[in-house]
Amino acid sequence: MLSKAGEEIKGLVDIVVKALVDHPEEVKSTILESGGMVVVELSVAKRDMGMVIGRDGRNAESLRTLLCALSNKNRKKCVLQILDRAEPPTLPGA
Repeated sequence: MLSKAGEEIKGLVDIVVKALVDHPEEVKSTILESGGMVVVELSVAKRDMGMVIGRDGRNAESLRTLLCALSNKNRKKCVLQILDRAEPPTLPGA
C-alpha cells in the first residue's frame, strides 16, 4: 500500500512520462517506499528511452527535479531509476 506521497509521485511520473513517449501503454512505474525514502523505478519501451532521457539527459534531470520538489513537500527523499528493459525479440517478417 502506497502512502499519500507515493501515490502523488506515481501519478506525476505516469502523467509526465506518458506525455513524452510514443508508446504510453508500455510505461511502467513502480514505487518502493522505506521510511523517508521513495524510489521510483521507471521502465519504458526501448524505442522510447531516448525521449525519456532527452538530449544530454535534460528530460530525465527535469523529471528528477519535479520529483524532488514533490517529495520535499511530503518531507521525503526521492530517487528516480530509469531501467533499461530489453524489447522482446521479433521474428523477421512478423
